[in-house]
Amino acid sequence: MHQVSQEVSRIEHFVVEGLHCPKCIREIEGTLDENANIKNARVNLSTQRLAVEWAGGADSSLERTEEVISALDKIGFKAFPFNTADITSEGDKAGKSLLYAMGVAGFASANIMLLSVSVWGGGDMNESTRSLMHWVSALIALPAAAFAGRPFFSSAWSALKAKRLNMDVPISLAVILTCGMSLFETYLQSDHTYYDAVVMLLFFLLIGRYLDQKMRNQARSVAHNLMSYKVSKASLLKEDGSTEDVAVEMLVPGQIIQVIAGGRIPADGKVISGVSDIDTSLVTGETLPVKAEKGTEVFAGTININGILNVEITATSGNTLLDEIIELMETAEQGRAKYVRLADKAASIYAPAVHILALGTFLGWFFLSDIGWELSLINAIAVLIITCPCALGLAVPVVQVVASSRLFKSGVLVKAADGLERLAEIDTVIFDKTGTLTLGQPELANADDPTVTPFNLELAASIAKTSSHPLCRALIVACHERNIPTIATRSEIYEEPGMGLKATINNLEVRLGSREWCGIHASYLPNNRYSELWLSVEGAQPVLFCFKDRMRSDAHDVVGWFIRRKMKVILLSGDRKDVVEEAAEELGLSRYKHSCKPQDKIEIIERMKANGDKILMVGDGINDAPALRAAHVSISPSTAAEVSQNAADFIFQSQRLETVVRAYQISVSSRKLVFWNFALAGIYNVIAVPFAAAGLLTPLVAAIAMSLSSIVVTSNALRLNFEKLYKSHEA
Repeated sequence: MHQVSQEVSRIEHFVVEGLHCPKCIREIEGTLDENANIKNARVNLSTQRLAVEWAGGADSSLERTEEVISALDKIGFKAFPFNTADITSEGDKAGKSLLYAMGVAGFASANIMLLSVSVWGGGDMNESTRSLMHWVSALIALPAAAFAGRPFFSSAWSALKAKRLNMDVPISLAVILTCGMSLFETYLQSDHTYYDAVVMLLFFLLIGRYLDQKMRNQARSVAHNLMSYKVSKASLLKEDGSTEDVAVEMLVPGQIIQVIAGGRIPADGKVISGVSDIDTSLVTGETLPVKAEKGTEVFAGTININGILNVEITATSGNTLLDEIIELMETAEQGRAKYVRLADKAASIYAPAVHILALGTFLGWFFLSDIGWELSLINAIAVLIITCPCALGLAVPVVQVVASSRLFKSGVLVKAADGLERLAEIDTVIFDKTGTLTLGQPELANADDPTVTPFNLELAASIAKTSSHPLCRALIVACHERNIPTIATRSEIYEEPGMGLKATINNLEVRLGSREWCGIHASYLPNNRYSELWLSVEGAQPVLFCFKDRMRSDAHDVVGWFIRRKMKVILLSGDRKDVVEEAAEELGLSRYKHSCKPQDKIEIIERMKANGDKILMVGDGINDAPALRAAHVSISPSTAAEVSQNAADFIFQSQRLETVVRAYQISVSSRKLVFWNFALAGIYNVIAVPFAAAGLLTPLVAAIAMSLSSIVVTSNALRLNFEKLYKSHEA
């Protein structure tokens, strides 16, 4: 054996705070590309992660890490090394911080509003009482604004240091100037202050910021969950037959490892001896285990159920199918990070326009009139307040809140803040089969067969009770549904891994398992469409139990609903040809593909995306996770693997597929309402800004107008609660 010398690149991961738009990605990657020690730098917006590949396999020195952190700090971004051990706690910490800020802003807003109402309706309230009310409001508002406004102040300061503008800059200016002017007016014992407008603005905007944070936390956990399927150690088989535990990273192709029953396979390979059942759901998404024997290919992360296998390694850590799935997830997720939200597009124009307009108002009044700097500043603040992008900032989040609530009542959980926008754009629906169109629960399919008698069912179940095989469990369920007792036999039962069960009852050998195990010739009752268990009793005719996965009751209706709306509907499954063909025929689908592995689904989706298709992927298996990420938008059932749930944009909790249609309907309505909100915010500014710039509105009136624009936007979003949603005929 000889070693091949090769240059190995080292990749280091960082978490970057303050990412808000694709422009941030370009600035970070462009800055790091100028560093000669860095071969490549890639930023993932949704997870806020930065991957830095050092040139020439550079060592992981502290100086290099500090070099990256320092470079990003100079352009306004805070970065720190990525650590999977505390990534969840960091996300929870940020979420709690936003919740605390939201709570403080909400509490302060309610109390200041009570004081403001007393001032507005005070009628003949004397000057000292009004002044006292203003000072009390100041004592509440100023600390609350300082605390609740930290996310916006920090973001605005980072942008300004990097000579950029974002939507947090005018928000921060409005808050600071309004607080300062209100304090000045309070000191002068003026009639009007604007504390209520400040904290109300912060409260509503923090709702949107919290939703965005929740989305990022979910996205960050995907890769961490996938990594949990990797094994850290393997049992290396020596020439004398003994085994030695070694780190997976030390394995090389050609070595032999031993995998015990119940263990995860640590590397891709080929079985050279032993027989067992393998849980391959990681690769195929199918719940039924497959038989593994000499020559069978096995993959890292899959589970050896009930036998000892000796496996020759063909691919090691970093090159296994599991690693490929993780890489596909990262690639697909990075593509999604390029999505530009409508609010970001509007803000890129809106933010600088707000500042220019407010500055122009101040300069115009100061130089072209004799009202003095105080009134000129008041007019400028009025413009800044009335044009403050509160309604614009709420246009998307308030619809998301209402839509999320409506979806929750329909049994759908929203995970991605921009998922509703993407779901509304689809023209293609791709369904996985097992666990999606079906329930992933095998059921007896030939109960009407004359040979499937209650006696045979009871006999088979008495043996099956000792096994954890899914078909054995399905056999027991069939007995329970028919009120047939399932008393376990007292006879000793032997299980041959990958084959079946054997017992001696009344001096007769009884076998339950595969066709081969029961000695049934391939030409006897050929069966290509169903999973099968055979019952063989010495001297008696063998009995065949056929099983098929139970279709969701409304699957046909839901598929038909999408087809009637001229959408492409496709079935992609890892199951065998005959089973997939039968499912497609039952659902009325002409487009389907069987025996799909994760990379097959990715290739199909990427080809369709290249042709301009907007794809909704509905899947549940671990193997579906990369496809869920690659699709334009994705949905998984609550019974899906955890990795798939994390990869999906929506989770539906019902056993009914009609919730997928409802999610689509709500998304379409949400998109319309978002456009309406943008239009309303635009109309509000077109009408209100000229009045403010002309000095016809005081900051108080501007604050009221700004609040009213928020109320209008919120009221428009509430229309979503009255939308009529789809209900299948099978309901």
